[in-house]
Amino acid sequence: MFHRNIKLIIAGLIIATGIWQFTEGNIGNGIFLILLSAIPIFLYFKNEFILLAFLKLRKQDFEGAKKWLAYIKNPETALVRKQQGYFNYLHGIMLSQTNINQAEKYFKKAIELGLSMDMDLAVAKLNLAGVAMTRRRKLEATSLLNEAKKLDKQNMLKDQITMMKDQMKKI
Repeated sequence: MFHRNIKLIIAGLIIATGIWQFTEGNIGNGIFLILLSAIPIFLYFKNEFILLAFLKLRKQDFEGAKKWLAYIKNPETALVRKQQGYFNYLHGIMLSQTNINQAEKYFKKAIELGLSMDMDLAVAKLNLAGVAMTRRRKLEATSLLNEAKKLDKQNMLKDQITMMKDQMKKI
């Protein structure tokens, strides 16, 4: 909604107003404003449209997620590096259902830009391994599967990884 620098300016103004309330003797208002300043600071690091797109994807609403991601006009300037990674990651997940070639580009760019959570990185590498496997690039697929297995610390992708390894043995 707002550019990332505007979010910091808003947070700074709210903090300054909170300090002013402290000096006026309105301690409750000052505390409330200091706590309220946490919202724009949080939204500086976590883009609100990406969060809403994640919520839509949880409900398998791909059209709703595309709608929220469409609100981000210039991801290179409006988003921090990790947010750009998640922007590409979400596009890759949505396109992996229909267009594998474009999904591969988005997943590679997401890995290049970086993802915060190991689980998201493991899912991206697992999808890239699937793309490599469909293109008969067995060495690349095995290395990506091994990396995904290392990143999957909670064993949530264990079944998918073993299934893909079994399919690779047939190739």
